[in-house]
Amino acid sequence: MTDVLLVEDDALLREATQLSLERYGYQVRTASDGLAGLAQFHDRAPDVAVLDVMLPRLDGVSLVRRIRAESRLPVLMISARTDPVDVVLGLEAGADDYLTKPYDIPVLVARIRSALRRAADFSREALPEQEPSLRFGDLTIDTASMEVRRGDRLLDLTPTERKLVLEFADQPGVALSRTVLLQRVWDYAWEGDGRILDAHVQRLRAKIGRDRIVTVRGFGYKLAP
Repeated sequence: MTDVLLVEDDALLREATQLSLERYGYQVRTASDGLAGLAQFHDRAPDVAVLDVMLPRLDGVSLVRRIRAESRLPVLMISARTDPVDVVLGLEAGADDYLTKPYDIPVLVARIRSALRRAADFSREALPEQEPSLRFGDLTIDTASMEVRRGDRLLDLTPTERKLVLEFADQPGVALSRTVLLQRVWDYAWEGDGRILDAHVQRLRAKIGRDRIVTVRGFGYKLAP
C-alpha cells in the first residue's frame, strides 16, 4: 500500500484529505506542522509527501529542502497562495509539483500517481535504441544505469529532473514545446502552469550546466547537442 505523508496545519482540510486519499487506497500519515512532518519522515520515509507551504514551526519550503538533502522521494506542495514567488520558491527548493487551494481530490490523486510513476521509472527506464553512453559536451548519460555525470562527477537528480533530461536527450538539438514537456514529464493533459517547467529547467541548468539547455523564446527549450 502506498504510504503518503500529508503535512497540513488546517485540521479540517487535513482530515478531509486524509479520508479522501484513504478511500483511493492510500495509507496516509499526517502531521500538523513542519517539525512534526520532518519527524514523521525520519521515523519512516513515505512513498510520497504532500506538504502545505504555510506551516508553523518549520515552513513547507524549508521542509522540502530538509527532505531533499536526504531523499529523492516525490514531493507535492499545496498552498492557498498563488504568488509566483511562493510557487517558484517551493519548486526551486525541490518540490516536483504543486497545487493551489482549493483543489479537487481526483486532481490531487492524479498528480500523486504521476509523481509516483516518475519515481518508479527512476531505476528502470532507458532510452530506446540509443548508444550505451550519450555525450553532450561535458555531460554524459549512461543509458544502462541511467546515471548522469558532468565530467567525472555523478549528478544527484530527482526523478522529475531525470525525466526532463531524458526527454531532452532523446531529441538533442530539437526544440520541445512547453506543452509537450508538461505532457511528457508531468502527464498534464493540458498546458498547465509553465512555472513548474521553468523552475525545473533552472534547477537542472544549475546541475548540468547553464549552456546545455537553450531557451527557444516563445516556444520551449532544447538540449544543446
